[in-house]
Amino acid sequence: MIAAGIDLGGTKIEAQVFAPDWSLAARHRWPTPKDYPVLVAAMAEAIRWCETHGTNLPIGISAAGLVHPETGLALTSNLSATGKPFPADIATAAGRKIAWINDCRALTLSEATLGAARGADPAVGLILGTGVAGGVVTGGRLLPSPAATGGEFGHFPLAAGPVTAHNLPLLTCGCGRLGCVETYLSAPGLSRIAAHLTGQTHAPETVVAGRATTPCFAMAWDIWLDLATEFLVTLCFTLDPEVIVIGGGLSRAPGLTADLTRRLAQATLKTFPIPAIRLAEGGDASGARGAALHALNEAEHA
Repeated sequence: MIAAGIDLGGTKIEAQVFAPDWSLAARHRWPTPKDYPVLVAAMAEAIRWCETHGTNLPIGISAAGLVHPETGLALTSNLSATGKPFPADIATAAGRKIAWINDCRALTLSEATLGAARGADPAVGLILGTGVAGGVVTGGRLLPSPAATGGEFGHFPLAAGPVTAHNLPLLTCGCGRLGCVETYLSAPGLSRIAAHLTGQTHAPETVVAGRATTPCFAMAWDIWLDLATEFLVTLCFTLDPEVIVIGGGLSRAPGLTADLTRRLAQATLKTFPIPAIRLAEGGDASGARGAALHALNEAEHA
């Protein structure tokens, strides 16, 4: 075996072990405990399960949230670990070193190495789900992030043009800032746009499904595309990616990549090329596979 990755989510822990050709050799799931000490013990159990498939196996953990680079304390909304030295506690309980990576960065690394952005440099991963975040891979490795916040794209400020044109109210983000991209570009954000137009709450899936037949949903999607396009322009002018890979719940919207490609071509500097916009290929494997790739990279450069 070449490496193992553990994808830690709010409801499940999934460990995956990979063969040298990066095919999946073994996988196992556990429910995610709510109590912090039990959660740490469950992660140590998952690591021990991975170790049964190979000695000295690089093992990485992918999870939502951030780990402070100086204090080592976690900040996460879906685990009972905020304010705790979570990675260090897991390493102590397992009695070994582990590699830690944010789940959005893990997807980016997975897709840039083995998925839809294979060979692209730089490659940007973009998750459009409950929140908005991603990562950047160049030279086969994640872009260094001294503060551990690189890739938190959802906390870019919204572009003033579409906000003004559509008379959208600025909303306070979960991070505490006003007017973050995430407030409208996330899946809940699409619902907020629809509510702004109709005065009623609609699930994002309802808005996406009704675009062709319901005018207010078509308008909500058009506004969302305006905001998303300006956000992609920002990514292009700062990072100049060769490929942008999109994952998360909104990536399942039919025609998304075609809509964004057309809008982006109209919005950027005329005649200059734009990045290819593709859907993530890894699916449920992306988090664990990205964590395993990260662990192997760290082991090789230790």
